[in-house]
Amino acid sequence: MNGKFITIEGIEGAGKSTQLTFIKNYLTAQGKELVVTREPGGTVLGEQIRSLLLTPSDIAMAVDTELLLMFAARAQHVAQVIKPALDAGKWVISDRFTDATFAYQGGGRGISQQRIEQLAQWTLNGLEPDLTFLFDLPVELGQQRVLSRNQGKDRFEQEEVDFFQKIRDCYLQRAKHQPSRIKVIDSSRSISDIEQQLSAILDSI
Repeated sequence: MNGKFITIEGIEGAGKSTQLTFIKNYLTAQGKELVVTREPGGTVLGEQIRSLLLTPSDIAMAVDTELLLMFAARAQHVAQVIKPALDAGKWVISDRFTDATFAYQGGGRGISQQRIEQLAQWTLNGLEPDLTFLFDLPVELGQQRVLSRNQGKDRFEQEEVDFFQKIRDCYLQRAKHQPSRIKVIDSSRSISDIEQQLSAILDSI
């Protein structure tokens, strides 16, 4: 029996890392064999591409270069990690997947959704998450959380507020059109409230 594929999405500061830990622990307690991974990254090659994508640079990266690097890392990720794990009956939890590309490179950078869809069809061969948690909160609150980390900002985090508003809008639009897969979680609520929602949804799949 194939495993389940769960992805976690959201703008910067949405609390994905905290909730990923809860999801991992919750499913592990139920005896699920898990593979926890991330994008861009998840493989040795993918992590090298991640460094190219996230490290701030004085050299401007063309939007098409950014898009193709995302899918290059994803193709390797699917072939080397995600597909083999699912075929072995394991559950895969990925911090970001293709929805992030539609939101960041589509909504944020303005690349057409059709163009992204063509690359997705080419590289993924129909692979789609069984369940996606979209952690949503106002952009301003997310920005405050990023600043409170007292860490240097990566190349994406350095973008202006308008960039992240476009990303959030695109995420919510995708959730509106795919409500059975994408579950929107109000990330501004208390951690206990969020965990109750997560556990109820996880119990239903």
